[in-house]
Order: sequence, then C-alpha cells, then structure tokens
Amino acid sequence: MIRILRAGQSAFEDADVCADDWKLPSTAVWVDLVDPSREEELCIEAALGLLLPTRAEMGEIEVSSRLYQSDGATFMTATLLHKGTEAQPEADPLTFVLVNNRLVTIRYFDPKSFPLFEAQLARQPELCSNGVRTFVNLLEAVVDRTADNLEFTSAEVEAISREIFSPRPGKFAPLLGRLGRNQAANSKVRDSLVSLSRLVGFASFAEFIEGDPEATEHLDSLQRDIQSLMDHSSYLAGNITFLLDAALGLINIEQNTVLKIFSTFTVALMPPTLIGAVYGMNFDHMPELRWLGGYPLALVLMLLSAVAPLLWFKKRGWL
Repeated sequence: MIRILRAGQSAFEDADVCADDWKLPSTAVWVDLVDPSREEELCIEAALGLLLPTRAEMGEIEVSSRLYQSDGATFMTATLLHKGTEAQPEADPLTFVLVNNRLVTIRYFDPKSFPLFEAQLARQPELCSNGVRTFVNLLEAVVDRTADNLEFTSAEVEAISREIFSPRPGKFAPLLGRLGRNQAANSKVRDSLVSLSRLVGFASFAEFIEGDPEATEHLDSLQRDIQSLMDHSSYLAGNITFLLDAALGLINIEQNTVLKIFSTFTVALMPPTLIGAVYGMNFDHMPELRWLGGYPLALVLMLLSAVAPLLWFKKRGWL
C-alpha cells in the first residue's frame, strides 16, 4: 500500500498506482510505503528516479548498508520496537529516504508511533511542511514511543520487584516468565535506540540538513534524548539481572527449607524406628515382652527419642 501526504494537508490519500495515468503529486512531502508489493516499489522508484532497498536489504546490520547516500538521496534505516506491551515484543527495520525535499518511509509492520504522529498531524499540519521537517518530527514521535515502551517495561520490572521481595512472595514461575519477557523487550528497545542514535548522528551531517539550523537543533535534542534513554535501558538491564538472580536465590532458599524439614524429621524419627525395630524382633529371651508396662514404656521411649532431637535442633537454631 502507498499512502501520500501533500503539503498543507493533515490526512493521507491512498495512491492507485495501477492507473495508467498515475503520477506522483508534485506537492507530496511524505510517501509512506506499507508492506509494498513489487509493482508498487517499481512505480515509486520510477517516480523518484532511484532504487529503493528491498526488505532483505533493510534487515542487514552493517552500518554501510543502513546509512548511505546514493543518486542524490539519503537512505537511513533504524530498528523499531513494536508490540512492546504485548507478550512477545518484536523489532523490525524501518527505512527513511530523503530525496528532493520529500520523505519516503518503507515499512513492513505498523509501529504505534505512526498513528500517534498522524493524530498529532491532524492538529498541527505545519509539522509536515516539507520533507526534512516531516522526517525530524516523525523521528521525534518514534523516540517518544520508544520512551513509552521503556517506561512500560520499567513499571513492569518495579512491580515484579515488589512481588519478589514481598513478605509472602507468590509463585516464582510466572515471575520468571515476566522477567524474561521484560528482558526481551528491554533488549529490543536498546537495539532500537542504538540504531536510532546512529541514524540521528548520520542525519546531523547529511546534506539535506545543511542550512536548516532549526532541524539541526532538533536532531541534537533527539540525540540527547536517545542517550538518556540508553542510559535508563542499561540501568533497567542491570536491575532485571539482579531480580533474576534474587528470584533464583529465593527459589534455592525455599527448596533448601523444604529439604531441611524433611531431613529434620528423618533424623528425628530414626531413634523411634530403632526402638520399634528392636522390640519387633522375635527372640525368646526378651524380658520386656512379659512386662505389663512394656508396651507403654516402648511408646514413651519412642516419643522421647523423637522429641529430644527436635528440641536440640531448636536450641542450636537449626529450626
């Protein structure tokens, strides 16, 4: 699908590239390619006079394959987190292309930052007065949404921390699962922030930004915001690691407590078992067998021999 935003407008229009007389509007400032077909890619390439990266090329991790200039256009690809508040967060590449003061975005997923930016655009159409301003303001929306995902993960980790260190912690299995989910989300957020930091640094020295001090200042501000988010992500990663170690330690303590209880009762029941085994033997010459109080005496001995070790353990602080 191809969506086009014209200068001065606040809503996209869908492009029907199948029409024989279709041409890219001269007033278009933003061309958004959403999961484009090969036919749509070829149509936009012909209209812009350049080659767009394929989905496979967008996924390459080399900096030279993600940030470069070619045919008078600037190509910038960043990894964006999406589904950040769901059970399985995902991260996919998004490509920004600036050519002839026009922004082209290529994506194969639907990040939350796009509809949020479009809602803001409905109130402030001047955000997309040209391609450079559109790029900078859209990038700010992307960073803001990344910060929201990081805040969500941070709140989740704080809630898990309270549960782990509560006086009566709950089951650890679901807590470990939630920690794993938040670790995955935080890892993807950090990957996204690293790629955005590289993108902003590259854009700050690109040709299209020259002569636009406001856009340059905006990019510098975004770089500082990204750096602060990366610092927070690093702190969050350390906190998650600590909570994981603490949870595993508490699990070991619980298991050791259970084993200690079983071991204590095993030791406490050994003397009564010995007494019962002695008086369970069938020998002719056992004086106690003919005593009237032999049975009660055996019971008392078994009880005392079981209680005495428990009292000793209690006195030594083992229980």
